[in-house]
Amino acid sequence: MPVRNPMIVFCLFALGMLAADPAYAFRCKSKLVKDGMHEQQVIAICGQPTTRRDLGYAVRSLSFGWQRVPSGGFHRSYYPAYSHLQQEVIVTEYVYNFGPRKLMRRLIFEGGVLVNIETIGYGYIEKQPR
Repeated sequence: MPVRNPMIVFCLFALGMLAADPAYAFRCKSKLVKDGMHEQQVIAICGQPTTRRDLGYAVRSLSFGWQRVPSGGFHRSYYPAYSHLQQEVIVTEYVYNFGPRKLMRRLIFEGGVLVNIETIGYGYIEKQPR
């Protein structure tokens, strides 16, 4: 059945793109690294970063709620929100260099939780010490 109005198709496509999840993730080996993961989960997937540095501290407001876990039962989870609960967290930067043919990734952790993933250009070949 032919489409009579291509504008309708375009509008539906645009709405679908707006409703899609943002691409705040990347593949490391065969696994997906995405926002909300813990530092140790990222290290287990990607290995040790090329560089790691502490950027300082930030004060974050927290709220909490109960979340159902797949293994059964409930888990109390804390998430950023506007509330009277505040916590000072350390801000850490990891940089992963995957070589000259792949893009480097800059990961920002707040309190050990991944909050931001950036692409910072192509990697480089690391020189071996003599």
